[in-house]
Parts: sequence; structure tokens; C-alpha cells
Amino acid sequence: MKHKCIIFLSALLIGLSSCGEDFLYKSPQGSVDEEALTNEQGVELLVINAYGLLNDDIGWGATPFNWTFGGIYGGDANKGSDSNDQAPLNALETYSITASNEYLRDKWQFAYWGAKRCNLALHVMSNAEDMSEDLKTLREGELRFLRALYYFEGVKVFGSTSMPFIDEALSSEENDPKVHNGTDIYPNIIADINFAIDALPEKAPEDVGRASHTAALALKAKVLMQMGNMAEAKPILEKIINTGISPKGEKLRLQDDMNYNFSALTENGAESIFEVQFSLGANNNGNYGLSLAYPHNSGPGGCCGFYQPSFELVNSYQVDENGLPYLDNEYRSKKSVTEKVSGYTYISRNDKTIAVDPRLDFAVGRYEIPYKDWGLPENDWVRDSNNGGVFLPKKHVYSKEEEDMGLGNRSNTDGWAPGSAMNLQYLCLRDVMLLYAECLANDNELAAAMEQVNKIRARAAKPENIIYLEDGTPAANYLVKEYPSTHAAFTNKDVCIKAIRMERKLELAMEGQRFFDLVRWGGDYMNKELTAYLEYERNYIYKFIGVTPPSAARTMLPIPETEIQTLGRDESGNPYLVQPEPWR
Repeated sequence: MKHKCIIFLSALLIGLSSCGEDFLYKSPQGSVDEEALTNEQGVELLVINAYGLLNDDIGWGATPFNWTFGGIYGGDANKGSDSNDQAPLNALETYSITASNEYLRDKWQFAYWGAKRCNLALHVMSNAEDMSEDLKTLREGELRFLRALYYFEGVKVFGSTSMPFIDEALSSEENDPKVHNGTDIYPNIIADINFAIDALPEKAPEDVGRASHTAALALKAKVLMQMGNMAEAKPILEKIINTGISPKGEKLRLQDDMNYNFSALTENGAESIFEVQFSLGANNNGNYGLSLAYPHNSGPGGCCGFYQPSFELVNSYQVDENGLPYLDNEYRSKKSVTEKVSGYTYISRNDKTIAVDPRLDFAVGRYEIPYKDWGLPENDWVRDSNNGGVFLPKKHVYSKEEEDMGLGNRSNTDGWAPGSAMNLQYLCLRDVMLLYAECLANDNELAAAMEQVNKIRARAAKPENIIYLEDGTPAANYLVKEYPSTHAAFTNKDVCIKAIRMERKLELAMEGQRFFDLVRWGGDYMNKELTAYLEYERNYIYKFIGVTPPSAARTMLPIPETEIQTLGRDESGNPYLVQPEPWR
């Protein structure tokens, strides 16, 4: 915005130096006025612009993949790096965040800038006379899908009554609309998605990156589940599983090889529902939002050592002799599968006598374990083991093969930030299946719920998902099996729900989901789980000693103070934005 203002002021000053008042009726150089865009070509540009914010570089807190708010705040990972870098994240990981934290501002701006782009396109399109009604309906479906997504991203962090809903009518009437918060905007989000469901085709007729009917269904189900409305979400989730279509038009199914979901070479595959499209082209938009979250120094990416998986997450992959997880968290009282050591070849050592789910080394980089096709990690890949631990992020990090093909590099944006052409799945089948399992369990359909869980576990056990050393032996003591029908999860609702929740933790680890799941399951549950996480993690990383988790009432984060100040007060002296009660 600052650069646009400078351009406008320069053009205005040049105009003022000329004779007459003609300058008052001319657009400044470098700008495009609304009239020039009010046609099919202009609208198409505005629609692409609305998609574009999904991979823009507003800030690391803005990314829809939520490695900060979903991952770090949820206990999947520690901040990593060193204590002096990105101080706002220190407050995030120690649950001492305040309304002045700049990562909150990033997320708030992401939601509203995204909605603004959608609103502008909708307003301009309403006056475009050369567009057919069918095309207008299609594009409106895409734009309202995107607007719902942007607002949902904000609501997940700030809560549904903290954010006013600004639509195209209000946005076009006022250049700077001011609306009071305090009204639940979930109904507005659902209304947008309902329109998209009716308007969008089963498969996007053009680019695979566009929203589809299945994507709109999946987004609605995600929103309903976040609202706690399982009854409405359940038939939608079932429909997606039975008839859903991938971006390329394939029938949805689990990929045998989990790596296919995290590679630029196999993107938009059969497990995907909606992906954010990235590239390393002229715009250098190779997922800037995750550019801090790569291994440090000589590792892939080369910067900056953030988003290090937690000891608690790593040890939750321990399994019993039957290849099943510890549903009562018994792993927290057992020896750690990986210990930090000194005077050894690596900064940590793995205990290969402890059996682990193979998804551990798919989601987490561990020393002595091959890191994708990069070989064994080097010690300097971790920036400060005292601050962040000894583990590495892995899922979103590009492979050596991708780097060699020009699909990942170490100096993408501004000459320093790592970037990748790897798409990331915002909506996917594995998430849908586990959400559906929750709905089934809620209705006491326990066997059917565990069927969904077992499909996920059966895929994890496939040979494609086992990591081997150069000599052909497994890199760890891998063991994962399906729940037998005699397990208590098939007859006891509470045990079934525990199994599903654990499966989400294991399957979706490091994908920015964890905190939002904890919130869905209730403030008391969130507080209990984060209390246990901190009690465990402080045994290995001492900065967590004395840290307390968010209270059960704080299922949302505070509104950025800058936004409250910017909107100011109405004519009666009342603030437009009121901080949620738990944060006052």
C-alpha cells in the first residue's frame, strides 16, 4: 500500500505543475480504473487476483497452512531457530501472546485483504455487460468460495464474533467501511459456500487450481465441524468420500505412497480436493508463507530453522506390541524414542528398540534417518538444539530431485528465502475421512467409524511408506497395524473417540491443524492437552518451565490492537471492534 501511495502522490504532483484542471480527470500512471476492468477480460484478471492472495507474502502469520497458529500454538512444534530471531513467535509458543503481536496482524490482514479482492471482483462483474450469465454464475461461485475461505481462516484464529463480515455491497458503497463486530459471521460464511456448491462444476473446467463442487462441499464440512455441527456435516462428508472428485477429475482415493501428497512432481493427485498452487516462476511465489520453516544452513532450503517438531509429538508415534498407539498417552511416561546427546556423531540418537508408527519419519526429520532423498541430516541443519530441540520439519520441504528440476531453491524471494513449487493441500481426503469418523462415533456407529480409521492406518503400513537405510534395512523399528474388531474402540464410544483423535494427530501432524482440532473438541479439552504438552516438553526444552497454557475460555486469539485503533469509534463513541471477553 505504501508503494501505491507514493506512485499516486508522484503522479498528482506532476499534474499539479501543469496548467488547467485536466489532471483532475485522469487516472494516475501505473493504475487501472474500474471502468477499464468492467468487462470479461478485466473480471478474469480480478478473479485470478482473488486466488493469488492464497500464495502471497503478507507475512508468516498469514499463511493458510497455519504453521504458527495451528502447529506451534497447538503443540505440534516448537518455534525453533534461536531465541533472538522472530521474537513474536517466542510469545506464541509460550502462550504469552498479546494483541500487539504482529503475527496476529498478518492473519487479520490476510482474511480482509482476501475478502476485499473477492468483493472488488464481484462488484465489477455485476456491471460487466459482455459476460454471459452462465460465466458470471461460475465466477461468482469461485469468488464466494474464496471469500468464505478467507473469512474462515480469520474465524479459526479470532472467533466468529470478532470479525465483521464485509460483502461486495458494503465494500463498494464505502471505500473504508466500518462495521461493528459482535455478530456471529458463520451464517454469512455458510451462505457463501452454499452458493458455491450450487454454482461450481464437479471438475473445474479450466485450471486444476480453481475451486470445484467437491471443494465447496469439503469447505462447508470443515466449517460445520469447526462450529460443532456434526449432524449437518456428516452427510456432506459421506458424499465426498463416495462421489468426490480430485482437481484432475479422478475419483477421490487414498494414495498408496504418502509422499505423493507432498511433491511438486505428483501434485493435484487423487487424494487432493483443493490445493494452493505454487511455482518458482517470474513472480517468485514459491510459498513464502513457509519460507522460515526449512532446515538451517546446509540443509534443504538453507534457512531458517523454524518449526521444529516437538518431543511430545515425536513420542506420540510410539506403539504397543500390537502396532497400536497409546490412547491414554502412556508414551509420556516411557523413555523418549529419540534423546539429545553430546560427544556423538549426531546431536541426537534414536532408540531402535522402541517400536514406532512409520508416519513419524514421514512427518518429522530425525537424525540417523534418511531425510527424503537428501541422505542423512547434518548437525548444522538444526540452528539451536537448546531452543528448538533436535527434530526437523519435513512434509512441505522439497526433495533433492525437485531441486535438481528447478522446483525448489534456497534463494527464491528477495534472494534469501527458500521456496518451493510444491502445492499444498488445503482440503484433502484423509482429513475428510477422519472428520467423518468423528461424526459416526458421535452417532454411536463405532464399527463404521473405526473402518475409516483403519483405512488410514492400512495405508500407513504399505511398503511404500517405510524408510530404509542404504543397506536395505528399515531405518527404525516400524510397526503399525489396524485396530482389530475385538478392540474396545469398536464397542466403547469414549475409546473410539480417543482413537479417532489420536489418528488425526498422527496423520495430520505438521499440517497446521492441531490447535484448531483442540478448539473443536472444547476449551476444557484444549487446556488439558496443552497443559500435558507443556509438562512433557519442559523435560527436554527448559524454556517451557513455568509456562502456562491458554485458559479454557481462550479458544480464540485477541484482535490485533492496531485494527481496533484503526477503525476507531462510531459517532456515539463506541469502538467498532471490541476485544473478546477472555482477552479484555
